[in-house]
Amino acid sequence: MTDEFADLPGGPRICYRQDGPADGTPLVLIAGLGLDLTSWPRRMIDGFTGQGFRVVRFDNRDAGCSDRIKAPNPGKLRQLLAKPLPGAYDLGDMAADTVGLLDHLGIESAHLVGMSMGGMIAQTVAARNPGRVLSLTSIFSTTGHRKVGQPARSTLLRMARRPARTVEESVVGHLAMMGHLGSASFPLDKDVETAWATGLWERAGGRRARSGIARQIGAIQASGDRTAELGRITCPTIVVHGDGDRMVHHSGGRATAKAVKGARYVEIPGMGHHIAPDLVDRLVELTTGLASNPTGEVR
Repeated sequence: MTDEFADLPGGPRICYRQDGPADGTPLVLIAGLGLDLTSWPRRMIDGFTGQGFRVVRFDNRDAGCSDRIKAPNPGKLRQLLAKPLPGAYDLGDMAADTVGLLDHLGIESAHLVGMSMGGMIAQTVAARNPGRVLSLTSIFSTTGHRKVGQPARSTLLRMARRPARTVEESVVGHLAMMGHLGSASFPLDKDVETAWATGLWERAGGRRARSGIARQIGAIQASGDRTAELGRITCPTIVVHGDGDRMVHHSGGRATAKAVKGARYVEIPGMGHHIAPDLVDRLVELTTGLASNPTGEVR
């Protein structure tokens, strides 16, 4: 539960935490757009550590307590037109941060679990550093192809709203967005979400977090269509998506599984773009099943 920091050679300062046995098999959790290391449900972390894994989770660059990148952030028009600023960092740079953290921790190889943008980062690590990845679990993510995995218009309109100026506004906005992205089949815990949004405001430095999110969006857009690169992934892979996802349409998950040779696709009816309490056990089961039996059938 203690924040630690890694000064990556030639890169940003990355904040991370570790849970579970120090000699356990490493399992790295990579968070999504604008999220931090506290976005992973506590019960999910406990589910992994309870099976002996050494869990590493971290704040991506431009999120949480990790370094903010000293670069202009793209305006809303550039984001809408998917035209990142020249010289913007991309998912490859964020993947290099992940590998740099593994190096800092002396971890030769690990199981990777990424959600949304974190899934894209994990995919990139697996494609470019095959010897470092034992297995890949990609949760409600996509390939970058513009014809799949696109957000609903209603989601884009919500994302375009004026950013929060106070912690109270941030909490209200987060609950509203989660109500939109979640689902009736897998309801969110409002108390947990309120506590998380309050903590994120404090960890991310309040209003300055918005510029970091804009640069992360730019990183996704700068990376373009990664379908061909995903074909280079050789580790055991499972792709999980919900058919009710309004942030990343489930066509993105299907395209990801199709692009990765031998990947298994699991579509969960009613699941949105949120790891709700009632989904935790299933996601832990799928991930650990793949990690413990990578060459066999995952339950």
